[in-house]
Amino acid sequence: MSRIAKQPVVVPKGVEVRVEGQRVAVKGPKGALELDVHESVEVRLEEGAVRVAPRNGAWALAGTMRSLINNMVLGVSQGFEKKLELVGVGYRAQAQGRKLNLSLGFSHPVEFEVPEGITIETPSQTEIVVKGIDKQRVGQVAAQIRALRPPEPYKGKGVRYADEQIIRKEAKKK
Repeated sequence: MSRIAKQPVVVPKGVEVRVEGQRVAVKGPKGALELDVHESVEVRLEEGAVRVAPRNGAWALAGTMRSLINNMVLGVSQGFEKKLELVGVGYRAQAQGRKLNLSLGFSHPVEFEVPEGITIETPSQTEIVVKGIDKQRVGQVAAQIRALRPPEPYKGKGVRYADEQIIRKEAKKK
């Protein structure tokens, strides 16, 4: 049984939650999100908290839906961010409007088109901060940027998450 599903999602001040059938809409200071809840899960709004319960013993699915609703509430109130670092000689990033210009050691510059609902900042030339209200989209965009040049195991060069540890290999010996 899922212990996560038994916990209510506390709705902070300034966030409005509407439950209409199997659709949950969350609106806050940073934006609005919607979710279609699985039909095996029941969602109720009670005194400033959202409660989730399974309809036919699907506790794992109820726990998943509770986590998704909690991420929506956190997203519209605080937002989510992922930090990336560029490691390598000449590796640079520069945000220009809805595009991210990257120099990743290829013979050509790489332009990454920023999707709607996501903002990208470059505090320095080797740092990228991906921000947004949808946790899944923020993680997906960060993964797409990282996939342009993943870190290699010999020198550690490439695009990596700020908290990522790269396990280095030893070079071939004569």
